[in-house]
Amino acid sequence: MHLIRRPRRLRLNTTIREMVRESMVDVKDLIYPLFVVPGTGVHQEVSSMPGVYHFSIDRLEDEVKEIGHLGIPAVLLFGIPSRKDEIGSEAYDDAGIIQRAVRIIKGAVPSLIVITDVCLCEYSSHGHCGLVKNGDVENDSTVELIVRTALSHARAGADMVAPSDMMDGRVGAIRKLLDAEGYVNVLIMAYSVKYASSFYGPFRVAADSMPHFGDRKSYQMDPANSDEALREVALDIEEGADIIMVKPALSYLDVVWRVKEKFPIPVASYNVSGEYAMVKAAAKMGWIDEKNVVLEILTSIKRAGADLIITYFAKDVARWLTTRSC
Repeated sequence: MHLIRRPRRLRLNTTIREMVRESMVDVKDLIYPLFVVPGTGVHQEVSSMPGVYHFSIDRLEDEVKEIGHLGIPAVLLFGIPSRKDEIGSEAYDDAGIIQRAVRIIKGAVPSLIVITDVCLCEYSSHGHCGLVKNGDVENDSTVELIVRTALSHARAGADMVAPSDMMDGRVGAIRKLLDAEGYVNVLIMAYSVKYASSFYGPFRVAADSMPHFGDRKSYQMDPANSDEALREVALDIEEGADIIMVKPALSYLDVVWRVKEKFPIPVASYNVSGEYAMVKAAAKMGWIDEKNVVLEILTSIKRAGADLIITYFAKDVARWLTTRSC
């Protein structure tokens, strides 16, 4: 008798499909980005990112309490300073906007993991991620300021620092100084694989971080390369990274997969602003079902190998997953 294979038996109904599901997104996988701005009473939607807001420090407490209530375990902080200069000095000022935000958040929700983006682009008058010399971003002098920034964030109470500048050697330099200053338990989530992507446009509006000249292709990665990504990850692990990140997510799922297959270390991937904005725009036009598309996207990132997903959809997803599990 010929045996007929019937894979559809495993797809007969919702219960069976859920029982054999291979990849699932959980609220504990999510990291929610927050934008902190100067002033008071600010809770203003970002024009390029519907549903994402600028918060002044006095409005943070209610927001992070809601995030904690939803079960989201971590936030990633981006700060827009009150003033910018050529050396991005507010980035490493102990009274800077991110440092004050960290103290407020840890006081309001101590269990919430606070991750700080460590870079100079939001703080510099030229919009680049480091010190500009002769029209180029100089590596080693930039690393010195990146390290100072990371230490300042650790002093403020950050649980994890996330250097996003893509300068050579910055992870090792951060780890060395944090350890020397007694912050041995502050984690480093390195933007190890950060591509010079066209998907960052809405973020640059939100963070006021558009370069005033040129581009970032001399320090962010060429989208054509994936072997290079493995070399970058290997270096950051050797230098002391606890978690590595691939950014963006959707156009680089193959890279997420390659990294996770090769390295036994937690992998994060950033579902970036352009990916978010496109979904929001299509949903507004009625062309897609936002909830189902978002859950499919995040599942694909998880399936590719990401342990953690940084996404502007985190609050919505937390609500959807809670409703689905009830």
